[in-house]
Parts: sequence; C-alpha cells; structure tokens
Amino acid sequence: MNFKKTLLSAVAFAAIAPMALAERGADGNVSIIYWQAPSILNPFLSGGTKDVESASLIIEPLARYNEKGELVPWLAAEIPTVANGGVSADLTSITWKIAPGLLWSDGTPFTSADVKFTADYCMNPEGGCAQLTKFEGVTSVETPDDLTVKVTFEKSTPVPYGPFVGGESPIIQAAQFANCTGAKASECTAENFGPIGTGPFVVTEFRPNDVITMVANENYRDASKPAFASLTFKGGGDATAAGRAVMETGEFDYAWNLQLAPDVIANMEKGGKGTTVAGFGPLVERIMLNNTNNDPALGPDERSVVRPHPSLSDPAVYKAMSLAIDRPLLVEVGYGPAGKVTCNWIPAPDAFNSTSMTCDQQDIAGANAMLDAAGWAMGGDGVRAKDGVRLSYLYQTSTNAVRQDFQALIKQWFSEIGIETELRNINASVFFGGDAGSPDTFQKFYADLEMYANTFNGTDPQAYLANGLCDKAPRPDTQWQGENISRFCDEEYDALHAKLSTTADIAGRAEIGRALNDMAVERGMMIPLVHRGRLSAHANSLGGVILNVWDSELWNVADWHRVK
Repeated sequence: MNFKKTLLSAVAFAAIAPMALAERGADGNVSIIYWQAPSILNPFLSGGTKDVESASLIIEPLARYNEKGELVPWLAAEIPTVANGGVSADLTSITWKIAPGLLWSDGTPFTSADVKFTADYCMNPEGGCAQLTKFEGVTSVETPDDLTVKVTFEKSTPVPYGPFVGGESPIIQAAQFANCTGAKASECTAENFGPIGTGPFVVTEFRPNDVITMVANENYRDASKPAFASLTFKGGGDATAAGRAVMETGEFDYAWNLQLAPDVIANMEKGGKGTTVAGFGPLVERIMLNNTNNDPALGPDERSVVRPHPSLSDPAVYKAMSLAIDRPLLVEVGYGPAGKVTCNWIPAPDAFNSTSMTCDQQDIAGANAMLDAAGWAMGGDGVRAKDGVRLSYLYQTSTNAVRQDFQALIKQWFSEIGIETELRNINASVFFGGDAGSPDTFQKFYADLEMYANTFNGTDPQAYLANGLCDKAPRPDTQWQGENISRFCDEEYDALHAKLSTTADIAGRAEIGRALNDMAVERGMMIPLVHRGRLSAHANSLGGVILNVWDSELWNVADWHRVK
C-alpha cells in the first residue's frame, strides 16, 4: 500500500465530495466499528482512546484541533489570545467567551456554570479524574456571566489551552452530574453511560463493551446537521474483522485503527467497498516499564506505591532490552509505510522530536555485554540473575494480531540476552477500560512490562509530558485513574516540566520538551518502538470524512453524509 498516495487520495476525496444535505437526518443510519469496545462514555473516568472518541460524538469541548493541528473554536465564540484580550498580558489567566444560543440535548441552556462544574468535577481529589493533567496549575475557574469563563493559573502559563480543549477535556452538564462528584463519580452509571451533551448525537442505549445506539440531537446548533438520523457504534472483535466489515462486506461505514500488516490492508482494499485514510501524528507504540515492585504477594495499596522495581530499576537492564529489539523489523512486520522507527516518546511535531538517541540497529552482542558488566550472570537455565533476582518478566498487552506478533519476536530477542518473558494478552475493551474493580486494566499495570500506544490532542505536548509527573500515578484513592501508568517518579523531571509550563518561547519549549522526552526514555519510563501512522477506513459511500491525528478521530462526524 502506498501510504502517501492513500493520504493524498483521502484529502482529494474529501475535497470533491458533495456537501451534506441541508436536512437533518436525511441520510438514515451511519455505522461505526471500533474493535476496542467502549466501556464508558465519560472520558474523565477513562483514558482509553475508544472511550474518549465515542464520547466525543455526544459531549464537546470549548475548542479543539482541526486536521492541520490548528486550534479552532467549537463551543466558544473565538480562541482567546493575548492579542484579542482573551489571555492576560502576564499569561496567568485565559477568558473564554461561549457562543450564544447553545443548548444541551435536553433543551436547557449551555452556560458557563457547566464549564466551571466540569473543572470542579475533574479537579476533585477524590474523583480520580483520568484527564487531570489538562487542569495542571489551575487555581480558580470563575463565571462573571452566563457566557464567560475565566481560568486562572498559579503562575505564568504560555500555553493555557489545557482545560476544556480537545476531545479529552469536554464539558459535562452540571445538572446531570451534580450528585456524581468526588468518590461518587464512578458510581453514577446512568450518567456515565448516557451523558447529556451538545454534540450531534444523543445516546439511546449503551451496552458496555458491545454496542451504542444514538439518534440525531434535535437541539444541535446547526439545524441542517447531522445528516444521519441515527448512529450505530459497534465495539469489539478485532482489527481484521473491522477492516473487512468496511472494505469487503460493506456492513459498516467506518472502521477505526486498522492495526494490521500492510499486505492484509492491501488485500482488503481489493474488496472495492471502502477506502483507507491515514496520517502521522504523535502516536507511539511502546513498552512501558513498571517502576514499582509488582510482587503479587503485595496488596493493591502496596503495588501502587512508587518504589524501585527489583530489576527494572537498573538502567543496564532496560537499556540492554532496548538494544536487543530490531525496530526496523517490527515496522516491516507490523506497519510497513504506516510505521517509522523511533527512540522517542514524542516523535511529533518535528520541533519536539529528539535526535539525541539512535535505536535503528539491533545489537544483541552489545546488550549481553552490558548485562555482563552490570553483574547479571547467565544461569544454567539461560536466565540471568543477580543477588537472587532473576530477569523474568510478565509482558502483557491487548489482544491484537500485530501486538501478538511483536510479543513473540521480542520474547525471542530477550531470550537471546538472558531475559525470560511470560506473554499475556488481554481483551482490548477490558485492557483499555476504566473499571476500577478490574485487575486487568493498563492503569493497574499488574505486570512488569506492558505494550500499547497512545497519543495526545493538539500540537503542544506539555499536558502529555505531565503524564510523567510523580503525582499522576494511578492508585486506589484515585479510583485507579491517572496518566502516569509506569509510576515513573523523578524530581528533576518534575522540576523541568514546571519550567516548561512557564516558558513562552517556542524554541525554548521545544528544547525543554526534547529534554523531558530523553529523561523519560533514558531513565526507565518506557522503551519506544514504532512511530505509528493512524490508519482507518470508510465506505466509499460515506462523504465528509477528514482524518484528524491531533484530536478525536470522530471530530467532524456532524459533517459526515451519504454520497449518492
């Protein structure tokens, strides 16, 4: 498959497709399939992409990023800047003006009180908000009137577009969630499964880890949209079945995240019923390293405490693991032109892509020499050990053909340097779910190594880099929510991130961002593997699709329509 040609043809298709019919609901039903099934429709209680993006059909932010990575107003009248007076000259506050006349889907007015409530909801220390980094540094949210919201930060904040921006930070209705704050947040099933929103669709039924049915929002701000009267969102299965359902059988209109080998995609495209859309953003497949002692004999509280891992706290171990990996082969096997070798957590935008590390050459001999020098002696069973600690790891990921291929290859390479791995794969809907009671979520991280990919909204990674801050680790008292999945904790990292949050100069921000990236990798948060392009597919009869790698992939679903 020619990745560049696919990308260009997708843009061309969007450009020549006819505009949506000027009649809401005229095009019947649209069907979407995400092979990772949503488990909740409240992105504040789940960091899973499938939950954030399904919720984006219903609840919306004040502003979001378009397909070019440009910040555009959504529920706001304009983007606040210093030039228009929306951002204070000292960069300590941002004032949003809400577009007039907005209604919730239940017909009640959307006001600044809902925006303030959303901030209070997420910042409640007992609520376990999965998107807390978006509110980093916020000291107050004020509502001078029904259409004005002022956010004040504790210090000068050159990039104040964290709260209420992008698919990860939408607005929820104060009236609906009034009794769902703090520790009660996860108990409000009706609210979390059927939020009232301002988006183009309204939930009629939500079956977790299965299917969501929706109808057009009769109170949507554009009377001619959405073109579809109803929407079916099917979850589960696998990427292969999802791709076939669009490109071969025509059963569905849109299939997300076709994480499949290039030859598989090419064969599907021969079915003639669908078209792939693709683009590179900051999405990275990586192996996260557990920075705690995850001994099963310890209780949940103890397993969440940030303390040195018995062996992964040794830089020689994780650096040798990285040396043993043949990243070019992983790209070839898993992604072809839709993948690139990367050593970085933040490979895009280009200004933040560090060039200080190289990892495009596998070096088994070098990895063995590194472990020898660090005193990890090879045992008779082929597994290295030191001071009674063996290099034996549980390596988990979600169930997916490409990821299982990666696991098998990496297990073999690790065995060649004396590291034993037990492989485990977990249903993606469970792994990326937000169920605080499940032992199998990626937030719990009850393993030594876990592999997945995620990304961030927008083109500035400040909030995303906050995922490495010590206080963002998931733990029982946050309902196991939190973005610091590996429980990495480094005082120097925290201090440098604080400097980033007050740096206005673009070049300076990029320099600090690259340094934070290098610290995260070199000090054992993760082992980056592949810079992944997003690849999805839509039916030839579905118009208006514009892939967005900087925000929710479903960002412009209100513009989708049936090509006659």
